[in-house]
Amino acid sequence: MSELTWACRPFAELSGAELYEILRLRCEVFVVEQRCLYLDVDGADPQALHLMAWQAGRLQAYARLFAPGLKTADVCFGRVLTAPAARGTGLGHELVRRILAECERHWPDQSITIFAQSHLQRFYGAHGFEPVGAEFMEDDIPHQEMQRKAQP
Repeated sequence: MSELTWACRPFAELSGAELYEILRLRCEVFVVEQRCLYLDVDGADPQALHLMAWQAGRLQAYARLFAPGLKTADVCFGRVLTAPAARGTGLGHELVRRILAECERHWPDQSITIFAQSHLQRFYGAHGFEPVGAEFMEDDIPHQEMQRKAQP
């Protein structure tokens, strides 16, 4: 298999083919696989940076990143996913490491707040995130707000 190619770009710089693949994979994972009916195209994509890992023309990992003040007072990221065929390879942890690096590059010395599916608390905890407040339901899935304090 070929190596991964990583890119992080604003919405305006995404090609039509890239955007199509992003939306296709988000739908495959969040709507079909997780059986969750929700509006994925929520109007926030134009304000986000889009972090992508490509392999042989297929999107393997993805997340969208937001500047402070857009989703939360802190930097925020979401729509984190790995393609089903790429799971179990460590790509999810590599994706989070790259998310954190991009957040630091674009918004240095900032705390990061996320709204993680509750079953992923240990996964994000391995990257320095800690739970904040009580678990809550979003789109019929238990979620947990988590924060990673600014790293001096």
